[in-house]
Amino acid sequence: MEPKQIIEAIKKEAPAIKTVYFVGCGASMSDLFPAKYFLEKNAKELRTSLYTANNFNYSTPAAVDNTSIVITCSLSGNTPETVAATKLAVEKGAHVISITIDPNSGLAKNSQYQIIHGFHESYGAKMEKPARALELACEILNEYEGYEHYDDMHDGLNKIIDLINSSVPMFRPIARTFAEENYNAPILYVMSSGATQYTAYGFSMFLMMEMQWLESSSFHTGEFFHGPFELADENAHYVLMMNDGPTRPLDARALTFIQRMKAKYTLMDAKDFGLSSHIKSTVVEYFNPLLLGGLTRLLGEEIAIKREHPLTMRRYMWKLEY
Repeated sequence: MEPKQIIEAIKKEAPAIKTVYFVGCGASMSDLFPAKYFLEKNAKELRTSLYTANNFNYSTPAAVDNTSIVITCSLSGNTPETVAATKLAVEKGAHVISITIDPNSGLAKNSQYQIIHGFHESYGAKMEKPARALELACEILNEYEGYEHYDDMHDGLNKIIDLINSSVPMFRPIARTFAEENYNAPILYVMSSGATQYTAYGFSMFLMMEMQWLESSSFHTGEFFHGPFELADENAHYVLMMNDGPTRPLDARALTFIQRMKAKYTLMDAKDFGLSSHIKSTVVEYFNPLLLGGLTRLLGEEIAIKREHPLTMRRYMWKLEY
């Protein structure tokens, strides 16, 4: 079923949904953030939260019941904590939608509704997961409260994957320069704002720390001036994901400061790739994380080549009990 059909089906069964929970682990949790951000900003009655799966399992919100939609997400569909959260949400009476690439996974088998997405086909396909979550959030809002920019959102969803793929040739040289400048950096700071906050977090946590074993830290550009800016100097290394939309001034302020301190930085500016030329201004802010998130994969690939450390290499994951 498509997201629209799923939410219409839930509406028939549960006309008075009150809460929407997004649940995942690691990169999948990060990929759910744009949808949560969208719903939180636009919904007047619906309440929404984002949970790492085991926090949801061990400290389950009291409001999870038959007035809740729970959206669980795992690329493989077999992340144990997220499968457990899916089962728990069903037991609580929630309407559970899973997002995964595998229709035969534990996640898919234990949810009432499934969204099956691509991943390996292209750089754009790697953003199908957050795109589908964002589409679900749009359908939930429109079905339960109405959404005046519904058509603009769907127009953007129809364009964003192609825009990511067409931006790859332009970004590849930037990614190679990033690798040359950062392959032996003592620590890499990654920052952004708005809907892209968790894209910065995900790049730092997973592409750098998990897949490259590189020291990294991420923070919101609005928080940069409340502590982290004390470390800015000519020896500091940054990746700044600059949004096209209302939180751009926060990113610009951080950029101005690190330039002033002569820090080393890689700038990923959504405007450079024509985001607002393709996506309506009414909804453009929600597509920054999809565009920039798709391009971060190139940063990971290029630094992996430079360091001779494949992105698939792990020290503990898949090898030890933990």
